[in-house]
Amino acid sequence: MAEEFDSSRVICHLDSLLTRRDMSLTELSKRVGVSLANLSVLKNNRAKAVRYSTLIALCEVLDCQPGDLFTMERRSD
Repeated sequence: MAEEFDSSRVICHLDSLLTRRDMSLTELSKRVGVSLANLSVLKNNRAKAVRYSTLIALCEVLDCQPGDLFTMERRSD
């Protein structure tokens, strides 16, 4: 089953959501209560996991759905 996930990756669309809302990562960090460093890791697709509470806070502040924040992309061989 783990092999099945090796062929996919999750892409974070935080940059485009912030741009559309004319909001900086620093402002988002303050409003969500997540460190700038952790949001940067998420934004740059380096996060290994996202807390449910963080996901909810991001969606509330950005007025979006989880599917607006993340999409799944298949890697080509």
